[in-house]
Amino acid sequence: MVRRMTNNRLCPILNAKIMAQSIEDVPVIIQFRENNQNLLRNVTNLSSKIKSNLPLISGFAGNMSTDIIYRLSTTPEVDYISFDSNVYTLLDVATPTMEAYFPHDKGYEGDGISIAVIDTGVAPHADLVKPYNRIIEFKDFVNDKNSAYDDNGHGTHVAGIIAGNGYSSKRKYVGVAPKANIVGIKALDENGGGSTSDIISALSYVIEVKDRYNIKIVNLSLGTPATSSPEKDPLVKAVEKCVEAGLVVVTAAGNSGPNERTILSPGICEDVITVGAVDDKRTIDINDDSIAPFSSRGPTQEGIQKPDLVAPGVNIKSLSNSKLDSYTSLSGTSMATPLISGSLALLFNKYGDLSPGEYKSMLTQSCVVLKDSKESQGAGMLNLKMLFKDVQDINDNLPKSLDSGGDILETIIIFLVIIFLLDSKI
Repeated sequence: MVRRMTNNRLCPILNAKIMAQSIEDVPVIIQFRENNQNLLRNVTNLSSKIKSNLPLISGFAGNMSTDIIYRLSTTPEVDYISFDSNVYTLLDVATPTMEAYFPHDKGYEGDGISIAVIDTGVAPHADLVKPYNRIIEFKDFVNDKNSAYDDNGHGTHVAGIIAGNGYSSKRKYVGVAPKANIVGIKALDENGGGSTSDIISALSYVIEVKDRYNIKIVNLSLGTPATSSPEKDPLVKAVEKCVEAGLVVVTAAGNSGPNERTILSPGICEDVITVGAVDDKRTIDINDDSIAPFSSRGPTQEGIQKPDLVAPGVNIKSLSNSKLDSYTSLSGTSMATPLISGSLALLFNKYGDLSPGEYKSMLTQSCVVLKDSKESQGAGMLNLKMLFKDVQDINDNLPKSLDSGGDILETIIIFLVIIFLLDSKI
């Protein structure tokens, strides 16, 4: 049969394969209009390789021939079929270290708050397990191991940015929320890659155990090209379910810049917090700060304004997975994302259980606008002093002679804030 028409129940990748009359087995995610066990059994029988059921999105993952995929796409009960795309870490090449300081002077250190890190795993680095173990749960969707490990290093680095306590460096390298807990979920392999279906399974697990471990935040320093609309994208549907469950989802914008419309999935989801990366040139003057060239730019293909905000993401020093009392430098929107996740843990200490939308608004209203387009920076660079100090607190600390200094006052405030944010530590 000659197939010429584009099928709106198939993602662009599958449409291209089927229109080219390619006969091959491909990994797919099938989303049903509703949970139908009979249909699920029938689809399972048609699969050449069964991967997993995905009840979070009323879906199924497995390998199927393009011929069967085409026939299934005409079934009324099938909503959408997408290629089970590769998901990967969002790491750029790193050189010297950028060391950033975050305020803990008001006692907000993430105590009791858990962050789910879906990544390459988490190694038991001293900064996470001493003086007591704060990796409170580990789940492995790749090799099914029980003990915490990381055969790549990306996830450990991310976890350290969030919650490293500086144990091995005499507090020289301290994460944003040094008393927070980590729930490590390995869904990416030793090469930093994995499948969309495994990430969805990991997200489903987070929802299942969130109350047991007091998980408030999900960190996704990963992504995949956005080939489907947010309404059909299976990864977007999964993170939307997390937000509906009260979780704040923080995800990387991607490292596909500097071109516009390069935001990766699930960062295209309107409800998540999508983070781009800043290169601050290791100075306190924001006039020389710029969006990192690799940081993906918005808007999305549908015109949604992304990223939501940006954070330092160039040459960030954090935990090593190979030497468990040492540190290493990495760059990427992967590194900017956990800075936001850690900041949220501090906010949870201060405000408790607000909605994900309320927390997102707090962050975007506490940003310094850089000399770049909205498509590159969103609301701007997160500023923790603005986030944690009331306006009155800032005014009370200003010299009285500057009380009505107009532009001079604004400049002084910005400099004080950036000095505080980018002083010396992470």
